[in-house]
Parts: sequence; structure tokens; C-alpha cells
Amino acid sequence: MEFLLNSAQMKQFDSDTIQRIGVPSLVLMERAAMSVAEEISRAGLDTGCVLVICGSGNNGGDGFAVARLLEERGVRVTAAFVGKEQSLSEEANLQKKICENCGIKISTNFMHREYTTIVDAIFGIGLSREVTGPYADVIDWMNQQPSKIVSVDIPSGISADTGRVMGTAVRADITVTFAYRKIGQILYPGADYCGNLICRDIGIIGRRFPERSVSVFTYGEEDIKRIPTRKPYSNKGTYGKVLLIAGSQGMSGAACMSSLSAYRTGCGLVQVFTPECNRSVIQTYLPEAIVTSWDGTEFPKEQLDKALEWSDVAGIGPGFGKGEVQREILTYVVQHYDRPLVIDADGLNLLSEDTEILYGTQAPVILTPHIGEMMRLTDSTKEEILENILLTARQFACEYQVICVLKDARTAVSDGVRTYVNTSGNSGMACGGSGDVLTGVICGLLAQGMTPFDAASLGVYLHGCAGDAARKKRSAYGMIAGDITEQLGEILKAADV
Repeated sequence: MEFLLNSAQMKQFDSDTIQRIGVPSLVLMERAAMSVAEEISRAGLDTGCVLVICGSGNNGGDGFAVARLLEERGVRVTAAFVGKEQSLSEEANLQKKICENCGIKISTNFMHREYTTIVDAIFGIGLSREVTGPYADVIDWMNQQPSKIVSVDIPSGISADTGRVMGTAVRADITVTFAYRKIGQILYPGADYCGNLICRDIGIIGRRFPERSVSVFTYGEEDIKRIPTRKPYSNKGTYGKVLLIAGSQGMSGAACMSSLSAYRTGCGLVQVFTPECNRSVIQTYLPEAIVTSWDGTEFPKEQLDKALEWSDVAGIGPGFGKGEVQREILTYVVQHYDRPLVIDADGLNLLSEDTEILYGTQAPVILTPHIGEMMRLTDSTKEEILENILLTARQFACEYQVICVLKDARTAVSDGVRTYVNTSGNSGMACGGSGDVLTGVICGLLAQGMTPFDAASLGVYLHGCAGDAARKKRSAYGMIAGDITEQLGEILKAADV
């Protein structure tokens, strides 16, 4: 698990290290500058003619120190200052004077030459306003240069909190950040602007300040081991029973993919509750599944009650349809089911017509909307949701007391307090059925006893890892949703869980 910080949290950790631990700010600045200089060398960048562009804040102070350290290594360096002298922070002013004392001239007229490498140290993580005027001109000029660009901490113009472009922003080839990765470096479009993101330890250690809670995190390969351990003395009932209420006329595939994915994730039994027209397809595709069918025209209360009572976990929505009977089934399940419930696809589309039924839930509910479905659920525009995708997921989860899995290139999972940001997965997963696979994965983890939030978060991560493995095998162009399911077992095998 890796915590991701916003700008305020990072500033607080930085301040605590200086004020409470006693590490001088200039020491941290020197360590930051050394990290950048080392990464420039490690990347093998052409340092024949380096330009370091510095702003007036502490990010600029880092930049002046980088210029000095490169010059000490024999690099031909031009240090440039963009900003107002009266706005220089105390540390930036001191680093600027040190540069001048070392014979490094500070240029303000630097755009008439070409450089092999440019270091961006204009704005740091504290940027809170749109970039305009001369600053925008400099950034636009940088982006037009053939030089490689290295950004100090974050590309200037990117919001550290949301990843939003604040008017204009530097497109870096490498970004060297410090202590923790920031939320805006992980979310798009900020992630694109960072290029190769490298995080370096400079002596800011958050564990020394346990009262500074951080609620946003991401997973790495080691976290796959969070999946419950299988016991030598066990049976199919040990690993849970999943009920998938899925499929409709001509939409049997969604039920097939979600049920197979639940099995591939490790659950013990899967029952598919589906219209009679899908029975033969599902039994042929997945003979391991139990199939309970209904005529598809009338509310099947008796059959549904029996299936719900049998299950430990239920999922509803993949290929389900949006008719009146489906609406009645969804409402009944949401209001009467007393075990973990996952709602996806058509279940979400039906739910968007009356989200107030969520107020009557008796058990944990996980919703897995993509952006379009979230627009319908919240009556928001795409732009409003993407303005701050983490906040959107958190607010929705908090309002309805659910777990919201807001799917995008960086899926956000929130229970209203904690927020997981997913970094696995790729563009090849943008294909029909991918969401049905995710529903099955989350249900499979829930059936094995994981808490709803943990199952949703790890499920999203596993789903993305399987997608990455499928891409390696098929390419982003050639993969389909079934390839993701196929790789689930390989991912779990590789993790040796």
C-alpha cells in the first residue's frame, strides 16, 4: 500500500519535519536538488547545455540548487529566473545568491537559445491559480523545445490535488517528486504531463507524525497477498456462494463473464439468476455454474427469495435490461437483501431513476459506475465529475452510505472516508464486458470474506493487473474482456497466494 498526498498534507509533513524534528529547510532543499541532479545523470540525459528555470517559491529554490550542483559537476548551466524579486521566498532568495556567489549568472532572457535539457522549477505543488501571462508564455515555449524536460516535484501548471491543468502546464519527460507521490501526479491528465515519475526520499518521513491521517492510497503487486488465504481443510462452502442476477434476451454474455470471473477469483459456488432464454448458453459456457431461470415477464418473488437466501453475496445488473420487471427486482433486492450487494451496468441505469431507494438498504452496497452512469446517478456533467473524480466518488459514497467504485482510467473507490486510486490497467480494457468481469471479481472476493471496501479496492486492482497481463499477450488492440478473465488465475498464481 502506498499513500498519496495532496498539497496541504505534503506541506504539513514538510513543516513537521522542519519544526518538530528540527531538520533545517535548506537541508531538505539540498537533498531534493541532489535527487534531481542524480536522476538527470541516471537517465543519461544530454547535459551539453542545461537550462534551469526557477520561480520565486521554494520550488525555484530547489531549481537554483540544482543549477549549482550541476555546475559543480562540470555541466554547462544557465539558471533563469521567472518571477518577481520581491516575491522570492527566504530559501529561494538564499539559493539564488549562492548561485551568484558561485559565478552562475541568473538570466531573464533565455528563450533565444536552444538547450539539450531543461529543468522546470517554476511552480511546485502549492499552485492554486490559473497560469497566465509571462508564466504561460515560458511554459508554452518550453513545450515547443526539442529538449528533454525534467520537472522538480511536479510539472509546473498541474494541480497536485486533482491532476488538472491550470491553464497550461509543462509536459515533462521526467518528474522527480519527494517523499510521497501526489494525487495529481497519479490522476489524469496530470499523470500524462509527469512523464516518468520518480519519487525520492529526502528525509520527510510521515510515519513520525501518526496523527496526520492520510486517506488516499493505491496498491502495488505486494498487495495481491491481501486476498484471504485458502485453508487445506476446506470445501466449496468455505469460499462463499455468489448470486449473480444478470442477463436478458440477447445479453447472456454479461452473465457468463461475470460468473466465470467470480469463480476465477476464488469463490466456491456461483448461481446465475437469469431469464429462461439464457439457460442453455450459460450452462454450455460455464457448466460449473448453477442456473436458476425465470420466464422474464413477471416478478419471480418466490424464486428470487430462495436464491437470495442461498447466497452469501449478490451482484445485479450485468446485461440485466431495463424493463419494468427488472426495475421491480432491483428495488426488491436493494431493500430486502441483508448481505453484501454489488450493483453494476443496467442495475445502475435503473437505480438512477430513483436513487432514494439506497436509503433503505440493510447491508453493504457497492456501486460500480463508469463516468456515463455516474452522470445519470448524480445528474452531473462529465466535466463536473472529472473536475475532481475523487471528491465525486467520496461525496456520493458519503451521501448514500455506499461504496462507490467510480470507473475511469484511474478508478476511484471510496466509502466516504477512505479513497483508493487504482494505477493498474490499460486502454485495452476499454472494451465491452470489461465491467462485467470486474463485478464478478469483486463478488468473488466478497464471498471469501473480505470487507466490502477492501474487496472493491483489491478487486479493481486485480482486474487491472489481469488487464495488463492480457495486453502483454494480445496487445491493447487485440484483447477482449474474456482475456482479462483468462489472466486472473495467472496473476494470482504469480503472486503465490
